[in-house]
Amino acid sequence: MTEMTEAGAANELMRLAKQIAHHNRLYHADDAPEISDAEYDALVRRNAALEAAFPHLIRDDSPSRQVGHEVAASPLSKVTHEVRMMSLDNAFSDEEVEEFVARVRRYLNLPADAEVAMTAEDKIDGLSCSLRYEDGRLVRAATRGDGQVGEDVTANVGHIADIPQQLTGEVPALFEVRGEVYMGKADFAALNARQAETGGKIFANPRNAAAGSLRQKDASVTASRPLKFLAHGWGAVSAVPGETQLAMMQQIAGWGIPVSPLLARCETVSAMLEHYRTIEHARADLPYDIDGVVFKVDRLDWQERLGFVAKAPRWAIARKFPAERAETTLEAIDIQVGRTGKLTPVGRLQPVTVGGVVVSNVTLHNRDEIARLGVRPGDRVVIQRAGDVIPQVVENLTRADPRPPYVFPDHCPECGSEAVAEEGEVDVRCTGGLICPAQRTERLKHFVSRAALDIEGLGEKTIDEFFALGWLESPADIFRLKARRGAILEREGWKDKSVDNLLAAIEAKRAPDAARLLFGLGIRHVGAVTARDLMKRFVTMEALREAAQPVDSSHSPFVSSEVETPSRGISTSLDAKGNGGGHSDLLSIDGIGPAVVEALGDFFHEPHNMAVWDDLLSEVTPPPYVVETRDSAVAGKTVVFTGALETMSRDEAKAQAERLGARAAGTVSAKTDLVVAGPGAGSKLKKAQELGIEVVDEAAWAEIVKAAG
Repeated sequence: MTEMTEAGAANELMRLAKQIAHHNRLYHADDAPEISDAEYDALVRRNAALEAAFPHLIRDDSPSRQVGHEVAASPLSKVTHEVRMMSLDNAFSDEEVEEFVARVRRYLNLPADAEVAMTAEDKIDGLSCSLRYEDGRLVRAATRGDGQVGEDVTANVGHIADIPQQLTGEVPALFEVRGEVYMGKADFAALNARQAETGGKIFANPRNAAAGSLRQKDASVTASRPLKFLAHGWGAVSAVPGETQLAMMQQIAGWGIPVSPLLARCETVSAMLEHYRTIEHARADLPYDIDGVVFKVDRLDWQERLGFVAKAPRWAIARKFPAERAETTLEAIDIQVGRTGKLTPVGRLQPVTVGGVVVSNVTLHNRDEIARLGVRPGDRVVIQRAGDVIPQVVENLTRADPRPPYVFPDHCPECGSEAVAEEGEVDVRCTGGLICPAQRTERLKHFVSRAALDIEGLGEKTIDEFFALGWLESPADIFRLKARRGAILEREGWKDKSVDNLLAAIEAKRAPDAARLLFGLGIRHVGAVTARDLMKRFVTMEALREAAQPVDSSHSPFVSSEVETPSRGISTSLDAKGNGGGHSDLLSIDGIGPAVVEALGDFFHEPHNMAVWDDLLSEVTPPPYVVETRDSAVAGKTVVFTGALETMSRDEAKAQAERLGARAAGTVSAKTDLVVAGPGAGSKLKKAQELGIEVVDEAAWAEIVKAAG
C-alpha cells in the first residue's frame, strides 16, 4: 500500500465502489451472483485496506457504508424497518478473531484477565428476513433489502412451517425476530430435479433457490418450495426478556421459532476457535449451507455500550471459512471431445455443495492427471473449488483399494477414430478432424462465439438442433440458413420475429472482421491475439493462405540452405539472397513460432479443410484487415497483461493495446516493454521484476489510454 499514490487510490476506490455495488445488486436483488463469496470478500477487504490507508478518500457511496442493496422494482410492497437490519464485519483468520476480542476489551476498558464470553453459531447462507410479532401474532415479514427498506413477504412466510403464526408462552407486546430463510441441501436437489423435468428454472445453489422462492408475487409458488427458517437475533422490541445473547436465543426457541442447534457459549478465545473448528469439520454433513461462524458478545449491556459502526455492530464478527473442500464419490468418468479434438475426462460426482454451489461434475484435465490421482469410478474423493470457482479433485481417499486402474481410451468415443497424444504433449486428441461429430458441433459453436463472429441468437442449443437436422455441417451452412426460413418456423419455439432476428444477425456478418473469421475457424494454436497478429501482417485471407500453404520441396524455387524445417510439409528454404518464402514471413512475426506455423501448415494440408475454407469464402467477404491506431506512449511496444483485470476483459485490454499501436503478448520476455499487473499477478509479474521491465497497475494503464485520446 505504501507504493500506492493518492490518485491511484482514489481511482481504485471508485472502481471498487462500482464493482461491489454491481455484485451487491446481483446477490441481494437479483439472486444471480456472478462471483463466489471468496472473490466478493476479497473486493471488500481491498476496499477496506485502501480506506484505512487513505481515510480522507472514503466515498459517500463507499461499500463500507452500505448494507445489502436497495430494493429493485418489484411487485412486492416496500417495508421500512423500524430498526435497521445490519450486516457483519468479517474475520478470515484466527488472529483476526483474537484481535476482535482484544478490541472489545479495549473499548470497554476491561482488565486483561476479565472474562469476555461470546456466543458462537453457524452462519446460514440464506436470505435475511425480519418477522414482526405483536402480542405474539405474526403481523409482517420483510426481507433485509438495503437494511433500511425491504420487501413485504408476509403472505409468503405464512407457508414456511418453521415460522409460527402465533408464538407460545409469554411474549412482549412487540418483538421482531430476525433470521435466515434457507433451503436444505436435499430439498434443493429435489427442487432442481423437478424443475428440470418441467422445463423450469434451474437454480445455481440453495441460497438463490431460497431467495427466488421467498420473493414471489404469487405466494402459492412459495408454498410449493421447501423453505425453512433459523433465527439469529432480534430487531424492534418493546421489552428484552433476558440479559444475555444466549438467554435471548433460548427464549426465542421457547416461543416456537427454530435457532441453530450449534449455538454455544464460549468463555475464552481458545474455546471460540475450538467451536469454530467443530462447526467447520461438520460443515459438509450439515443439512444446509453455511459460510462461517458468527461470534457475538454475550452480555447485552456490553452490546449496548459497544454500539455500531457504519453498517455493522462492534459486538459481533463472522469468522468466514476458507475455500471449501468436500468429500464425495466419483461415480463415473466420461470423455468429452472438444472442438480441437482434445479428449477431456470429466468426473461425474455424487452431488455435493462446495462453497455455496452444488457440484456434480469436475474436470480431470487429462490422462496424466487421472494417473497422478489414481482415480477410478467408485473412489471417494476430496474436491475443492479452485479459487472458489473451478471444481477440482485434490485427493483420492480410496486410492489403495484393490481395483484395476482406469484405462484412458485410445479411440474417439464420438467417431471411433484413433486418439493419440503428440510427442511432448499430455493431451490426447481425436484424429478424425471434421469427420468427427463432436468436433463439428463444437467448432460451429466456437465459430459463432462472442470472440469470433459473435452471431447473436445462434446459441449452443440451436446449433445442436440444426446440426441434428442436417442443416449445419460447416461454417458456410450458417449463411445458407435463410433458405430454410420456412422449415425453421415449423420448429417448436420459433416465431416470425425470432427467425427474422436470427437471419438478420447472420446477414450482418457477411463482411466479417478477418481476424475474427480466422480465429473462428478453430485452427490449433491460432487464438484471438495470434489471429490479429497474422492478419496485421498479411492483411487479406488470400495472402495468409498463400503464405501458409505447404510447399512441395520438389518444385521449390528456392535453393536449400539447410534450415531446420519446423513443421510437416513446410519449407523454410532461403533463396540466394537469403530471403524466405511465406513461411519465413510467418516466423518473422513477433510471437509466431514453429507451433503456429505447423498448425497452419497442417490445416492447409488437409483437402477437407481447404474445402471448408473455399466454401466459407464463397459466402462471406472479409475486407482487408486494417487496425486503426493512435499515437501513444506505448506505440511500437510490447505489452503483457497479467493478473485479474477489474474494469475490462483481457480481450478488451489487448484490443486497447493494439489501437494504441502496441502489441499485446501473452508471455514476458526480454522483448517485453511494459507489464500491466492486476490483483493475483504471479509468475509473469515476478519475471518482469527480475528483467527490470516497467510494471504498472490497471489505473495507470487507464491513464495511458486516456492520454492517447
